[in-house]
Amino acid sequence: MLIDTVAWVRTEGGRVLCARPRGKGVFYVPGGKREGAESDLETLVREIREELDVVLDPGTAAHTGTYEAGVDGGLVRMACYTAEYRGELMPSSEIEEIAWFGYADRPLVPPVDQLLFDDLRDAGLLV
Repeated sequence: MLIDTVAWVRTEGGRVLCARPRGKGVFYVPGGKREGAESDLETLVREIREELDVVLDPGTAAHTGTYEAGVDGGLVRMACYTAEYRGELMPSSEIEEIAWFGYADRPLVPPVDQLLFDDLRDAGLLV
């Protein structure tokens, strides 16, 4: 089973933005699953608006990598993008908490997110 996701990579000051959904004990890089025939950018803009109440500018979006990791007998694929945004970052009704994670927080995110953390550290964007 393939779980096809898209994620927004927002780094500031050596940290990456993460979100914890309501009722979950784990943080994720913000984003989510594609609906129907949505493109990566359509999914990304919709999910980030729903989760963080900000509007991404698709014209500034840049693909930074696609990661895959096994989970519960399946595979998670996460296409990652950076993009500028308008608005104030805040948890929505489906997000309990947002936090800025450094590399030391890597164990708190799922395996596919950990691969992104490794690349961000290697690029000097995560301390």
